[in-house]
Amino acid sequence: MIKLEQILAGCLIFFSACTNKGDMKSKEDQFVEELMAKMTLEEKIGQMNQYTSHWEMTGPAPKNASSQKRLEEIKSGGVGSMLNVVGAKATYEAQKLAVENSRLGIPLIFAYDVIHGYKTMAPIPLAEACAWDPEISKLSSQLAAREASAAGLHWTFAPMMDVGRDARWGRVMEGCGEDPYLASVLSVARVKGFQADDLSQNNTMAACAKHFAAYAFAEAGKEYNTVDIGTYTLHNIALPPFKAVADAGVSTFMNAFNIINGTPATASPYLQREILKGKWNFEGYVISDWGSIEEIVSHGAAEDLKHAAELAVKAGSDMDMESSAYLPYLKELVEEGKVDEALIDDAARRILKLKYRLGLFDDPYKYSNEEREKEIIYSKESREQAREVARHSMVLLKNNDQLLPLSKDIKSIALIGPLADDKNSPLGSWRAQTAKNSAVSLLEGIQNAVGSTSKINFAKGCDLALGDRNFLDELVYAEADVQEMAKAVAAAKKSDVVILALGEDCFQSGEGRSQTDIRLKGVQMDLYNKIRKLNKKIVVVLMNGRPIAIPEIAESADAILETWFAGSEAGNAIADILFGDFNPSGKLTMSFPYATGQCPIYYNHMNTGRPNNTGNVFWSHYTDAPNEALYPFGYGLSYTSFEYGQANVDKQTYKMNEAIQLKVKVKNTGKFTGEEVVQVYIQDPAATYARPVKELKAFQKISFKPGEEKEIEFSLDQSDLGYYSPDGEFLFETGTYHLYVGTNSRDVQKLSVKFID
Repeated sequence: MIKLEQILAGCLIFFSACTNKGDMKSKEDQFVEELMAKMTLEEKIGQMNQYTSHWEMTGPAPKNASSQKRLEEIKSGGVGSMLNVVGAKATYEAQKLAVENSRLGIPLIFAYDVIHGYKTMAPIPLAEACAWDPEISKLSSQLAAREASAAGLHWTFAPMMDVGRDARWGRVMEGCGEDPYLASVLSVARVKGFQADDLSQNNTMAACAKHFAAYAFAEAGKEYNTVDIGTYTLHNIALPPFKAVADAGVSTFMNAFNIINGTPATASPYLQREILKGKWNFEGYVISDWGSIEEIVSHGAAEDLKHAAELAVKAGSDMDMESSAYLPYLKELVEEGKVDEALIDDAARRILKLKYRLGLFDDPYKYSNEEREKEIIYSKESREQAREVARHSMVLLKNNDQLLPLSKDIKSIALIGPLADDKNSPLGSWRAQTAKNSAVSLLEGIQNAVGSTSKINFAKGCDLALGDRNFLDELVYAEADVQEMAKAVAAAKKSDVVILALGEDCFQSGEGRSQTDIRLKGVQMDLYNKIRKLNKKIVVVLMNGRPIAIPEIAESADAILETWFAGSEAGNAIADILFGDFNPSGKLTMSFPYATGQCPIYYNHMNTGRPNNTGNVFWSHYTDAPNEALYPFGYGLSYTSFEYGQANVDKQTYKMNEAIQLKVKVKNTGKFTGEEVVQVYIQDPAATYARPVKELKAFQKISFKPGEEKEIEFSLDQSDLGYYSPDGEFLFETGTYHLYVGTNSRDVQKLSVKFID
């Protein structure tokens, strides 16, 4: 029995905690308001200005006019944040310029694109999402934050939570895939990984939710292109992940390059003022994407840069990244009466509060510790964590006759392909400060796994891309090399099994890497077809940053392992799976099409008026390809097998305030311990507004020993079953709901329940 003294003690602790929290908040507010009272209008506008570095901050600025101008602006308080200043020494010297020279000594906040690692690369975010495990997403972000903060950085432009349905768009590699619910869950985990519970700790970073909003809906999958979607899709697909991280306390938002309803997102009061800062009560600040304020002019929505600055600040864009729009024009706009000074105060206040929470006013140099930097970055612990994330991220797509896992005692292995000994591509794009060619290659990983027990016959077979590959330039794809092809055929002939490493170059996906054709580039299919004719057992290892169209390989290969761009420890992690040290458990978060022409393709589509085969051509379909995906959302195999029992609910009819209790028994019927992602989808078949054929609403990743059976329980309430109207109003309606339970979005069993008033 709980005693009265215990209750009173608990109450005292509770009220003490509330009071302390209130005091902390009041101290922050008091500090910021006192500082704001001392600031001139110019100094407040300076906080809203972010510049990229024009020189290595460890030395003097170049004598050119542009660099000298930026130097003076830093020293005079005209810069609130700097981008691309990296390293403990560089950030120390840059911070010193601001703190020791400006009138009020307000510290800079240093930002960088830390997308999936700083020096040690974890898998690309699309890969990491395939783990379907918030703890893995959190671990990956913690790794990135630990290293980046040791390099003096305070703020990352991650995570990206654009819901991506079109594999032609190269930036799908940065997101969580095609589903808004999964993107919400994993984005919150990533934010928690970056920020933890206390931003003043020197191993955390402020996170940034990007891109707000609907950037991934670019027409034809073309980078920076027009977006034209209805508000119904906006509220139900594009916005939910952003709402989730806003509720979870993400520090900042970044707006998008695209237009929404004819208005550039950077100039959209609807997105930034009405929804984000109004309805959602977001307390952080919004930064433009690179040059996106200036691009308001290019969109045709502003007369000139001054007009663009006016539109952006009124819309709610608090910080200008590299448009140089706010610093020269905001003061003038205030004096002309075109911009209310209260908007400047609001933006500066939001920025200063984040600097306070980061502890920069207590110690501007706290993150710039060269000894800590040497100790933390690219440590053994970091690489072990990257390997752990990578193993969970890989998806087994095919495994005929249990070819995998391979025995480490196998006599001979032919390792073939342009990516087989590539130490650069596994690092992926958006690789921060990692060293080129620093990844563990697949060849090295296999050598580490089997030692001298197996003969590895390596042959490249062909090149994928030629010349220097980098973040800025287009790729040039290679043509066939007869000699290399011959070497590959010879290696395959004398080996017991063939491992064929195919896919994309690391700079084939990412920003600015849109494609009209997502089949394998170069002569990779020629290489595959030559090897296939030998009637050897073929394991295809895919390395890529987007779903690719591989119908021929899906049909004829014996096994297919999707490894994505798996990061610094890629080769070791892939070998862990190929040789059975780790049982693959990943599930796809984007559908794989049969053909590029199916894009955008996604599982949670709407029904049409003619969804079913009518026996003639007059129904919604292609004449030259299936409607469905080659590999659907949620798909992924294991070395073991799982059997689902009959799912059941606690009753058939519910009142509006009741939750559905759903149960299903799952059994491991194979010989390996393995993890299964049990997935729950819903459909509202007769709503006020048409709803998708399926929507993911819950999942659990569970480990099973061989022969083990577990009953998995789910609870679904109105927050899971409802949706948003085109006006953004949340609706939950009476009527029948279908529930689907299974191992992926296609292979499910169906139940139905009813809600009444």
